[in-house]
Amino acid sequence: MIFADRPFLDRIDLAAANGVPAFEFWRWDNKDIPAIAERAQGLGIACAAFAASSEGSLVDPASQVPYLNGLRVGLQHARALGTTTLIVTTGNARSGVERAAQHDAIVAGLRAAAPMAADAGITLALEPLNTLVDHRGYYLDSTAEGLQIVAEVASPSVKLLYDFYHAQIMEGSLIATATANLASIAHLHVADNPGRNEPGTGEIDYRNVFRAIDAAGYTGHVGLEYRPTGDHAASLRSTIALAS
Repeated sequence: MIFADRPFLDRIDLAAANGVPAFEFWRWDNKDIPAIAERAQGLGIACAAFAASSEGSLVDPASQVPYLNGLRVGLQHARALGTTTLIVTTGNARSGVERAAQHDAIVAGLRAAAPMAADAGITLALEPLNTLVDHRGYYLDSTAEGLQIVAEVASPSVKLLYDFYHAQIMEGSLIATATANLASIAHLHVADNPGRNEPGTGEIDYRNVFRAIDAAGYTGHVGLEYRPTGDHAASLRSTIALAS
């Protein structure tokens, strides 16, 4: 989203030039992974995370073989980039199929994926998304169910991605939820609401959010998954200032 009008490698340059220590991206199948690795290494900037697989779906047992095959490739790319977190999405809910069956399918798929991730030294971060604004039809729109899935998989290689923007739309109670569950959270995303713009432009008090997660001992990455309202570099500086 940030510097999205620029070629991808230029975005890495701009992130590093603006004091950002790491970057992430969505799909890997449309990226030049060796070029990204070379650019990141040259700049001394880390690749924090990217989407685990571009194939299949976890909610459908019939789609899990292609999902896991895609994950194998994603894990190879993660090793090449020095990335230790891959983002997992469930796919859209299946019409006419009980949610309990889809929940169980996700658990089974992640149990199959967990040893692969563990062998690679990588954590899979399962992401709930909002289904009211941005991702209508997506299966996992509840932090509580996401945490339940993580608990049922019962692997240190499978945790949750907590996105404050999505959670604000669906649930609220952001600080209490995030800080109470840090042991099960591998990665964080931020954007303000409404609008999915940079922190400080909406209703979420991000200064308090950042203080709270810092005080609670969070040491992982915070992904800036927002649409800048104006100058992209200025939005990075203002967000970093909020977190300082």
